[in-house]
Amino acid sequence: MELRSLRAFVEVVRQGGFSQAARTVFTTQSAVSKAVRQLEAEIGMPVLDRVGHRSTLTAAGEIVFRRATRMLAQREDMLAELEDLRGLGRGLLRLGLPPVGSSTLFAPLFAVYRHRYPQIDIRLLEHGSNRLEEILRAGEIDLGASLLPVSDEFEWQIVRREPLVALLPVQHPLAQKDTIQTVELKDMPFVLFESGFALNRIILDLCRRQGFEPEVVARSSQIDFIIALAVAELGVAFMPRLIAEQRPNDRIRYVPLAEPDAYWDIAMIWRRGAYLSHAAKAWLDLVKETHPSD
Repeated sequence: MELRSLRAFVEVVRQGGFSQAARTVFTTQSAVSKAVRQLEAEIGMPVLDRVGHRSTLTAAGEIVFRRATRMLAQREDMLAELEDLRGLGRGLLRLGLPPVGSSTLFAPLFAVYRHRYPQIDIRLLEHGSNRLEEILRAGEIDLGASLLPVSDEFEWQIVRREPLVALLPVQHPLAQKDTIQTVELKDMPFVLFESGFALNRIILDLCRRQGFEPEVVARSSQIDFIIALAVAELGVAFMPRLIAEQRPNDRIRYVPLAEPDAYWDIAMIWRRGAYLSHAAKAWLDLVKETHPSD
């Protein structure tokens, strides 16, 4: 069973189609289709149920996808361990960071890391935390930044703990309060981040524990645009206090949420039991050195 065929199949599932998978593995759509057919011929069962332009996993496909993801991740571990035989003077750091907070928490570290290890190649991916966890699970990055809590399949090192704030127009009655309960916002429309952002999960869980499902009127991956929507009174938005206070606006007020678990806990995470290269360990050491008390 060739890893190339397994990789093609995994990407078809992850990317949602053959053409998208072809772009990911830098080949043609026909080559991806051929690889999946070869895989099906080898195991003697279909792995995808094709209906028109859509494909869903068969029972056999679910088993192959789960096992193949682990096999591909183990291959990346092996390559990283072999690369470490060359020493820290060379190597590769594959890092995944979310758009929210990275410019503040991690951008300053890149210059320090580059100065200490000038020959380490840094490959950076930027996605929401949910997507980064998928990529990390597949072994395509060494470390990712995500919001706690995370699955037991990951180990983690805390980076920063920040309270969450609601973004309200200054003229709104609730904007004058020192803190606010999520339930007090139940009649307001919500402006959230795109679906791949773990911050949404925290906000929606807070609402559901208060017994309501908010009306979501807009989503965006851009912090400044979300603030602009809150200023325009389209709805209430939410951000970590650290991020919100870096963008002062005299037309809006940042009111902390009162719930005891309304926090943005960001951490560096990696697969439990996975091999961490010297390059990855050096990054974790630098993060701990820079944020020792967070």
